[in-house]
Amino acid sequence: MHQDQSIWRCDRSISSDTASGRRILGEVLGQLESQNWSRCEVFAVHLAMEEALVNAIIHGNKLNAEKKIQVACDLTAESIRIEIADEGCGFDPLAVPDPRNPDRLDAPSGRGVMLMKEFMTRVEFCEQGSRIVLEKDRSPAARPGE
Repeated sequence: MHQDQSIWRCDRSISSDTASGRRILGEVLGQLESQNWSRCEVFAVHLAMEEALVNAIIHGNKLNAEKKIQVACDLTAESIRIEIADEGCGFDPLAVPDPRNPDRLDAPSGRGVMLMKEFMTRVEFCEQGSRIVLEKDRSPAARPGE
């Protein structure tokens, strides 16, 4: 992530339910839109963050109302960094089968990790997969003053 000044930051603890995930996602997307990020960039962040939140809520915390999801965001003029952590036991991202393999094309799930990697500039799995860091660099043409 580039070392310029934050425009907006958040650090939230949310419930392990999809409604809470939608609220924080809407807040982040609203910030991107207020900074005139392109529709394509907002879509990319939307898709990746939604996948990460759903994975944390459903697969990590298993919809357990007693467990929380930590969401931290840092928005600058050049990029956004999103960290999402759950209280689950984690997973091995290298063990996730490639959904493009012929035997996986009809599988109803398993595309989230691939989509996050395709749409974000950087994706890092930490703490045995119970925390993910998503980063998206803004295209130079869309940055203020460039």
